[in-house]
Amino acid sequence: MPTAESVFWSIIIFLWEFMCLCRGWWVSPMLFPWGHLVHWMRWLGIASFGVPEKLGCANLPLSGRQQELCKRKPHLLPSLGEGARLAIAECRSQFKHERWNCLLSSAAGAALPPPAASVFGYELSSGTKETAFIYAVTAAGLVHSVTRSCSAGNMTECSCDTNLQNGGSASEGWHWGGCSDDIQYGLWFSRKFLDDPTKNITGKERNGLMAMNVHNNEAGRQAVAKLVSVDCRCHGVSGSCAVKTCWKTMSSFEKIGRFLKDKYENSIQISAKLKKRIRRKEKSQQKIPIHKEDLLFINRSPNYCVEDQKLGIPGTQGRECNRTSEGPDGFNLLCCGRGYNTHVVRHVERCECKFVWCCYVRCRRCESMTDVHTCK
Repeated sequence: MPTAESVFWSIIIFLWEFMCLCRGWWVSPMLFPWGHLVHWMRWLGIASFGVPEKLGCANLPLSGRQQELCKRKPHLLPSLGEGARLAIAECRSQFKHERWNCLLSSAAGAALPPPAASVFGYELSSGTKETAFIYAVTAAGLVHSVTRSCSAGNMTECSCDTNLQNGGSASEGWHWGGCSDDIQYGLWFSRKFLDDPTKNITGKERNGLMAMNVHNNEAGRQAVAKLVSVDCRCHGVSGSCAVKTCWKTMSSFEKIGRFLKDKYENSIQISAKLKKRIRRKEKSQQKIPIHKEDLLFINRSPNYCVEDQKLGIPGTQGRECNRTSEGPDGFNLLCCGRGYNTHVVRHVERCECKFVWCCYVRCRRCESMTDVHTCK
């Protein structure tokens, strides 16, 4: 008999699907070949609030192929949730000062309970630079979380990188040791979970948007692989470092996020029509190679200045801006030329605290006034 908790989450998922249909966000896999990836994005919106693992794979908003993989490897459910949380948190961190900040408008999500609210909405299928970043950071998040789980010994089918054991350079005074992160399993699982096989896709289904999304998935994974570093620890008398033990480790996800943000800033526009291969849209640049690490987009982004409830674009009205900044958080860019309002905010906090013998702390009550600027 289903528990009250499992029934609750089943209702949440049903409401989410229903609202997506009402708002036109649903992308059917039968109509669009990249629909299998949207299932994963729907999972992001729920996983970020913590889905009970005992709910099971069958009741999660995954595609049929993803559910099958989940059922075969249910021990990876925590890694799926962690990968989702990593991706959402890093996206919001990297874009917190931008016009698009990885958030839907409150109006677009108001009808949904928080766990079911869409995380990215319109951007999932818009084919823009934002779509590119979303797909890349989610694929990277999955690699990162699965690899961390392997290194922590949480799974029997993967562990540390055994290829590096008993190796090194005696002449240089170092050897491999410790637990090196083996990202190969994480890369494999991310590809298996996110990328549908494209060998049998022909005709109209072989479109640029699907190819773009699959490419950007791989770009996210390549970012994790590229930023693997070597850490070493010294051994010797009085810290002489006569011998060093070294191991490979993934970079922090924050560093990976910054790398992908830079790729986002330099993303490449491609043709929507896919022929033999992905091509740059500009004919004069079509001979310039596209690398695995590049992020690709098809459609130019909206300016995100004005609220559009249908697309879930919140606009920038009411966003806090920096009056003196020349960057994206400055009022000129963030407020789209509309100017800003100034509010005085009163802060009250404890200050000048002192320990009084015996035995309590005495503090003063300090007040301060701060100007806060918000976009008109």
